Amino acid sequence: MPIFNNDIKYFLSMSNICLTNPLFKAKLFEYFDFDIKKTFEASSNDLKLASKYFDETCGHITVPRNFLKERDSINPDEVYGEFICIAQKEDIGFVSYNEPLYPKELKNIPDFPLGLYYKGNFDDVNFERAIAFVGSRKASLYAKEALHKIISEFKGLDIVIVSGLAEGIDAKSHRSAIENNLKTIAVIGSGFKFQYPSTNKDLYNKIPDGFGLIFSEYPYETPPMPYQFPQRNRIVTGIAFGTVVAEARMKSGAMISARLTLENNRELMCIPGLISNPNTEGIYHLLKNGASMVTNACDIIDAMNWDIAVKREEKAPLNDVERLLLDEISTDSKNIEDLSTNLNMDINDLMVNLTSMELKGLIKQAGGNYFISG
Repeated sequence: MPIFNNDIKYFLSMSNICLTNPLFKAKLFEYFDFDIKKTFEASSNDLKLASKYFDETCGHITVPRNFLKERDSINPDEVYGEFICIAQKEDIGFVSYNEPLYPKELKNIPDFPLGLYYKGNFDDVNFERAIAFVGSRKASLYAKEALHKIISEFKGLDIVIVSGLAEGIDAKSHRSAIENNLKTIAVIGSGFKFQYPSTNKDLYNKIPDGFGLIFSEYPYETPPMPYQFPQRNRIVTGIAFGTVVAEARMKSGAMISARLTLENNRELMCIPGLISNPNTEGIYHLLKNGASMVTNACDIIDAMNWDIAVKREEKAPLNDVERLLLDEISTDSKNIEDLSTNLNMDINDLMVNLTSMELKGLIKQAGGNYFISG
């Protein structure tokens, strides 16, 4: 964990104020030339002058009415003491904007967090090769498999997978990274007291244990609230140099992430999906409006203009039966009865070959149907 300096108590205190308005806090911090003590101790007159400065330089930014009231209720020394107790008990760290470990790209978004609580270790997390993956919480099996295929192709490379630890695409992104020994960064929409959603508790434990970092801008006891998840999205996309969208309805958190990516001049990429799936409506809207289409890891590396090469694993040659089965399954997923009828094959022989192909990673089974694996 980083060494705490005298400014940390003010950064911690600011994290407890105006949770609904991160842009105001970021711009007030800039107004005071990144002096956190002056930012925290701003007077009523300071806020009036700052508000005028905002109007002249970056547009109207509302000064929260309750800022001074909230600030006056906080004792920085007490906040610091409480945090130290929690940090030691829960193994939580805090990195402020002014520290070298703070993600550099995150400083370039207008509403950057003044600091981040975290679990995990910064060692070997290469922020210069960070890619965000976002998408539907109710992602299709197709999208999850496509996503897993792409992330798996990064195996052996110094790529960091960033996502939001939600259900669906987020969880699949983190799990695919872990399965391929890649570092991953999760950004949550609550304090660390809460593991939300509960279905991802395993990731809350696995990621800090050697696979990367979990970040939160919220104090330990902050419960998950609806407005905090769109705020979380700006950090996911802000850390990364580019964002890949895998399934998104037109009105969704993933589309908010796509907009933020473009607003912050980052590379926006999309994984194409089945046009019959309502969750691909946002994907094709983005593709029609200039997003890059990606179907493999090389597409992402090319879009990012990174000078690294994907290591391709040599696959064992297919035998005649495997070729027949792949040709049959490639047009649509099939159950074993359909395969037996269409190929005039004995079911027992089919089972032997299908099982062998599953073990080789050529196909997968879900809902009784076989389909081609990513």
